[in-house]
Amino acid sequence: MTRVEFDLTVPDDHPSLAGHFPGNPVVPGVLLLHGAMDALQGTGDFRLVHLKRVKFLSTLRPGERAQGHWEVESTRAIFSISVLRDGVPARLAEGSCTLAAGSAM
Repeated sequence: MTRVEFDLTVPDDHPSLAGHFPGNPVVPGVLLLHGAMDALQGTGDFRLVHLKRVKFLSTLRPGERAQGHWEVESTRAIFSISVLRDGVPARLAEGSCTLAAGSAM
C-alpha cells in the first residue's frame, strides 16, 4: 500500500470565493477534490480512471490549512481531507476511485 499525503490552502482572494458565498465565504468542494487529484497526479505513478464515491462532510474556510492523504492499493485508492480547528480535527471530505498505471489524469 502507498500513502500519498498533501496539504491544501485556498487563499482569501481566490476567484471562486466571490460567489461562494458573499459575506460568508467557504471553499467550494470542487477545489478540495481538485487538490486531492493533483496530489495523486503529482506522484507520477497513478492515473485516475473513475471517481467511485465522494462525500463532503464539512466546510473549509479561506486561508485554513487542510491536510489530506490517499491510501493507494493496486487499482483502488481512497482519500480523506481534514482540518485542525482549535486542536480538534474536522473531516472535510472523503472518497474513493479506480486507478490505472500511468501519469496522466
